[in-house]
Amino acid sequence: MDGDTIRRALAASGPYALCCVILLVLLEQLSYLRKKGPLPGPQLIVPFLGSAVPMIRQPTRFWERQAALAKSSGLGFSADYLVGRFILFIRSTELSHKVFANVRPDAFHLIGHPFGKKLFGEHNLIYMFDQQHKDLRRHIAPNFTPRALSTYLAIQQRVILSHLRRWLDLSSPSKPLRLRLLCRDLNLETSQTVFAGPYLTPAAREQFNRDYNLFNVGLMAIPFDLPGFAFRRARLAVARLVQTLSGCVSQSKNRMRAGEEPSCLVDFWMQDSLREIAEAADSGAAPPLETGDLEIGGHLFDFLFAAQDASTSSLLWAVALLESHPEVLEKVRADVAAVWSPESGNPIGAEQLREMRYTEAVAREVVRFRPPATMVPHIAGEPFPLTEGYTIPKGAIVFPSAYESSFQGFTEPDRFDPDRFSEERQEDRVYKRNFLAFGAGPHQCVGQRYAINHLVLFIAMFVSLIDFKRHRTDGCDDIFYVPTIVPKDECQVYLSQRCTCFPSS
Repeated sequence: MDGDTIRRALAASGPYALCCVILLVLLEQLSYLRKKGPLPGPQLIVPFLGSAVPMIRQPTRFWERQAALAKSSGLGFSADYLVGRFILFIRSTELSHKVFANVRPDAFHLIGHPFGKKLFGEHNLIYMFDQQHKDLRRHIAPNFTPRALSTYLAIQQRVILSHLRRWLDLSSPSKPLRLRLLCRDLNLETSQTVFAGPYLTPAAREQFNRDYNLFNVGLMAIPFDLPGFAFRRARLAVARLVQTLSGCVSQSKNRMRAGEEPSCLVDFWMQDSLREIAEAADSGAAPPLETGDLEIGGHLFDFLFAAQDASTSSLLWAVALLESHPEVLEKVRADVAAVWSPESGNPIGAEQLREMRYTEAVAREVVRFRPPATMVPHIAGEPFPLTEGYTIPKGAIVFPSAYESSFQGFTEPDRFDPDRFSEERQEDRVYKRNFLAFGAGPHQCVGQRYAINHLVLFIAMFVSLIDFKRHRTDGCDDIFYVPTIVPKDECQVYLSQRCTCFPSS
């Protein structure tokens, strides 16, 4: 077939191809309008992409608009369209609880990210249901006992101290430090050391950091799983990260079999798993089904992802909010000084951390006021009657908003007020349903005590060891998605040493 024949064939088929594209666009538009029904949201959508471009370019404005539509309509939720998927944004706390309480195969599936299964894999903890999910959470529980948390506390403290020293070395009275990437590095080292302990070599940590950065970039990219695109690089990076962590699992099993003491999270996990197997053998019962190293490596990555970016967000907002509320900062310093002094040379113990009640109230208020993961995406596995007048269509991605719930119910919710968590006011109990930063229902965060401990410890050490002043610019406290929320200016501060000496690490 010569070139002229090909050109004539293409010219002849062109109108038919155009008609097919127009038909697809029309069908997509009609499908969207049918699913949207009476809900607030755009009447016309960009073919195939929907609102993906504005959501990626200006996520804060995009989600604020969703919340405004949900509020103004009186329904408590709104609709939109992202890359071929119909989405529902839920502002109402009660409707959010309805989603959280119905995570099961025939209702909602927790997905963590609109295209999470491609990134995280099919066996991720968040995709499990019923007995399988309960069994895994039961196996995870020994990782967060007081004994385990005390072990982690010592690790967390060593890492925080080393990074605070580095921050002071980098600081200059004439140029502010941007804390976002510094907090990210602090948390990444903390997570690596707490979860995988001695099993990650320095070279493995460097590759781990590179791969985790690729993963983070891919989270905010258009989900084109093609060579050369950020999403593909992120997916491949996750596979390498899980492979690396599975090697840590194998080493930990060998060390625990040798009878050594646990020194990190995977050790506590493997010690408990090996104990179950030994007890079954002694009793003559069938041995429990042993989870493969690669699958456990995947679960470790789940923990790391959940801890890493959320904790970075909370550390940054803690610094920003304490600097802008000097009366709170003064009370925190007094609360810490009542039980611990850096000049003592001793680290903070678990009992001392528990006695820092006001500092913990501050940590909880930071998480309420700026919940790191503002939304918790789910997908509707089947049509679900959300209200009497609206049924969520199968396949819709549903975004219950932890952020919006944080500003409902509480006394003066727009005010940063740690005293709301005091024993006298107990708003954490009175308005418990509105505090959704750690989720709700069967998939509520299993490591929330660890997360709060980490934030309390960081606050206590940071305010005791360092004097700090914010470099303020217009809009510096505006919310910015990366993908968790951080201050728009990445929290620029001037630092100087406050204490006469650092405690020993």
